[in-house]
Amino acid sequence: MEPQTDAATAERTATERTAYGRTETTVTVRCTGHVRTAIGEHELEYTFEGETLREFLEAFFEEYDVEDLLIAETEADATARGWAPVPDDLPGTWRKNPEGEQTRPYARVCVNGRFNEHLGGFETKLEDGDRVALLKPFIFCC
Repeated sequence: MEPQTDAATAERTATERTAYGRTETTVTVRCTGHVRTAIGEHELEYTFEGETLREFLEAFFEEYDVEDLLIAETEADATARGWAPVPDDLPGTWRKNPEGEQTRPYARVCVNGRFNEHLGGFETKLEDGDRVALLKPFIFCC
C-alpha cells in the first residue's frame, strides 16, 4: 500500500466533511488586550465545525469565556459614552451590525484585517487559514 500524499489526504478529508454535512474550518485566532489576558496567549490555531464567523464565535465562546468582553447584547451595550455629541447626519457610508451582533465599545472582531461589519457581519464565510482577531484593548484615562 502506498502512502497518501497531502493532496489525497485533503481530498479524503473534504469528502468526509461533505458526507457528514458539516465542514470543519481551522483559523488563526489573534487576541489583544483583555482577551489576550483572559485566554493566556496572543495567537492560537482553532478548529471548529462550520464555516461562518457566527459558528466560530459560538464554538470559541463555549471553550473560552470571553464573550462578555467582546459582544454587546443591546444597542446601549454597544454605544460608547463620550464627550463629543453625535451629529444627526454622519458623513460617508456607515455600516453597523444588527442589535445582538455588535461589539462592546472599543472591542472589535476582524477577519483577515477587516472589521466584520464591512464584510458579512456574523455571516462572514471563513476558510481554512483565515485570521480572526479578537480585539479588546486596555484603555486608561486620566
